[in-house]
Amino acid sequence: MSDTESREFCPRCGDPVPTRAEPLPGEPRDRDRRLCDACYFEDFALVDAPDRIEVLVCSGCGAVHRGNRWVDVDARDYTDVAVDETREALGIHVGARNVTWAVDPEQVDENTIRMHCQFTGIVRETPLEESVVVPVKISRGTCDRCGRIAGGYYASTVQVRATDRTPTPAERSRAVEIAESHVADKEDDGDREAFVTEVNETDDGPDVKLSTNGLGEEVSRRIVRELGGSVESYPTLVTEDGDGNEVYRVTYAVRLPKFTPGDVIDPEDGAGPVLVRSVSGNLKGVRLASGDAYETPFDDEELTAVRLATRDDAVETTVVAVEDDHAVQVLDPETYEAKTIPRPDFFDPSVETVPVVKTRAGLHVLPD
Repeated sequence: MSDTESREFCPRCGDPVPTRAEPLPGEPRDRDRRLCDACYFEDFALVDAPDRIEVLVCSGCGAVHRGNRWVDVDARDYTDVAVDETREALGIHVGARNVTWAVDPEQVDENTIRMHCQFTGIVRETPLEESVVVPVKISRGTCDRCGRIAGGYYASTVQVRATDRTPTPAERSRAVEIAESHVADKEDDGDREAFVTEVNETDDGPDVKLSTNGLGEEVSRRIVRELGGSVESYPTLVTEDGDGNEVYRVTYAVRLPKFTPGDVIDPEDGAGPVLVRSVSGNLKGVRLASGDAYETPFDDEELTAVRLATRDDAVETTVVAVEDDHAVQVLDPETYEAKTIPRPDFFDPSVETVPVVKTRAGLHVLPD
């Protein structure tokens, strides 16, 4: 067979064309592969671009509506959104390689950005350039999430209370910080269902309304893990969904411990007062008379300890003399009389002044 007989010919113009290898399994098949370059490039388009792109942006959070859902985008302004949407809408010919593109946005008006796009690529070993102009129309709406927030929607409430007292300002603030930080982490992970609906400060403690029951459970357990105490849940049936499933709104009642770090308590076991160091899990502290560590299960129903003072009640007083390994003499901060009191292990004999607290159990040195 001669070389002429073995050659292929363009089915459109009849000119001979070089034999091209068949695509490998899994590679896209070009239906115009048998055309000569002249006929091939007559109808060739490097870029498939729509005549117009319409983008719906949430005016509240900046999310973009794509398909049937809202998507958070990391955009600095609407121009960034237009660039991203243009990139998503453009199609590059499957036969092109080494494709690069540049875009020059033109702000036509407040809601319209004209995207001037310049493309380069290589097709059939031929360098190509192509320019397209795509108008992007920005419209504003409200996403489901922002609509729920604006409507005051919530599924769970975390109520922060304390046993036989009200939560301290620090506990109130920290509980709310824990809730907001946890929700922020969820949002950063792409959870659009996570949000804090409302924080309501009551005389008894803060109420934090959250978007899902799962958030309420997670936040309440994080608060207990850090601040101590316990949590109980109280579900209330509010409605049924479209499939007939019962929908519950849950209240998570966080009960902070009776005592807080810095409290001076008397466990009433005959060994003297304890400075509370931690209430996370068990109650942990230090004996003020000896300096020994103290720990007991924190069951408010069984723990009969009473609060004598807090660390804020301590005052600085003068060390008069170190009598021996078990006693030290200090000035009573009220009467200015020299008093002999227990010398705990944490006492530093080289200091001239020490913080002390005076309670019905007597005068005791506090650790720094």
